[in-house]
Amino acid sequence: MKERRFEEVLGAVPAETGRRVLELEARAIREVMERIAADGSHFEKAVAAIHACKGRVVVTGMGKSGIICRKIAATLASTGTPSLFMHPAEAIHGDLGMVVPGDVVLAVSNSGETEELLRLLERIKRLGVRLISMTGKPSSTLARESDIHLHSGISQEACPMDLVPTASTTAALALGDALSIAVLQAKGFRPEDYAALHPGGRLGTKVLRVEQVMHAGDQLPIVAPATLMKETILEMTKKRLGLTAVCEKGGRLEGIITDGDLRRLMQRHPDPLNHRAEEIMSRTPVTISRMELAAAALKKMEDRRITALLVVDDAGRLEGVVHLHDLWRTQLV
Repeated sequence: MKERRFEEVLGAVPAETGRRVLELEARAIREVMERIAADGSHFEKAVAAIHACKGRVVVTGMGKSGIICRKIAATLASTGTPSLFMHPAEAIHGDLGMVVPGDVVLAVSNSGETEELLRLLERIKRLGVRLISMTGKPSSTLARESDIHLHSGISQEACPMDLVPTASTTAALALGDALSIAVLQAKGFRPEDYAALHPGGRLGTKVLRVEQVMHAGDQLPIVAPATLMKETILEMTKKRLGLTAVCEKGGRLEGIITDGDLRRLMQRHPDPLNHRAEEIMSRTPVTISRMELAAAALKKMEDRRITALLVVDDAGRLEGVVHLHDLWRTQLV
C-alpha cells in the first residue's frame, strides 16, 4: 500500500486548517456572547440561582460534555462555590445520592437529548432541586424540563464533517467560565479568599497576604526614640533584618533606622555611638497593611528601591516587617 503524503491526508495546508478551526471556535463563542447581549435574563437567573444555593452545585454531562463539566465544577469550587462533578451514567446506578435538597444541578448536553441525563430528571424533580441546563437546542427535552435554560448552540462544528464536538464544547466551556466569574462577582469574592483556597503552587503565591510572610512578635527589631546608637546597633544585629523600627511605648511607629542610615552616620559624625535613635531615624518610613497582598508589598519595594517594609495597623502601631528575602522564599520574585 502506497503511503500518502501528509498534505494529501490533511487536504489543506496545516496552518490554514488550524486557522480555520480557531476561527470557527471563536465564532461559536461570539454567537453565545451575542445571545446573552440580546437577552441576558436566563443567564442572570442562572447566576442568581447558583449564588443563592445553600448546598453544592452538581455539574453533570456525558462524553466530551462531561469533560467540560469537570472544568466548570473545578472553576466554581476554586472561586468559592462548593461544586462537584457527577457522572450521569454512574448516577443512574447509585451515585445520584450525591444530589440532596438545597443543591443546584447544572446539566450540559449539546443535543439536550442525552439518555443518561434524561433518566435523572424524575429524581431531580422529586428532590425539589433547581435544574439549570446548558444545551444547543432550546426545544430539546432537557431544555424544556429545566428551571433555567442557557442556550449554548452554535452554527457549525470546527470538524470538517460537522460531527466531532469541537466548537460546541468550546462554547459550553466559555459559557461555564462566564457563569463562574459572574457568580464570583456576585459573592464579592476577593483575592484573599482566592488565596485561602489556593495555598500551594504559583497561583497561591500571587495572592499571599503580607501577614502570611511578615516577621512579627519577638522577631521584630524595635528600639525607643531615646535609645543610644550602641544599643540600637545591637538590636539590629540580633534581629538580622538590616533595620530597626523606632516606636513609642504604646507601639506607635515613629521612624526607621536602616543599615544605610548607620553608614551615613559613621561617615558624618566623629562620635556616632552617643547619638540617640530619634536623631538618626527617618521619620517617614514606607509602610503597608498586613491585609495587603504580598505582591503589593513587592511593588512598593521595587518602586522605592528598598528591601523591607514596616507593617502597621490603622492606628499606626507596628505589627511586623516584611523583607524582600521573605518574598523570594515564596517564589513571588
